[in-house]
Amino acid sequence: MKTRIKMLREDRDLTQRQLSKLLHVTQVAYSYYELNKRNIPLELLAKLADYYGTSVDYLMYRTDVFKPYPKTEQGSEKKPIFM
Repeated sequence: MKTRIKMLREDRDLTQRQLSKLLHVTQVAYSYYELNKRNIPLELLAKLADYYGTSVDYLMYRTDVFKPYPKTEQGSEKKPIFM
């Protein structure tokens, strides 16, 4: 995951400081995420995915498809996978 978030940041010519301000974390904390010294909290991972217009699965190397999943319609409920 560290390589993908770094690659996306660099592709957009952003500094760690710029992205850390957007995420409301310190630059040091963001650096640790890129270096895989600290796990990225789920909320920040979702913010990164939204910011880059991709999916959390793409950031985590669970897929190589950059395009995010389609969003469900408001009001439609998903059924749980596990009961």
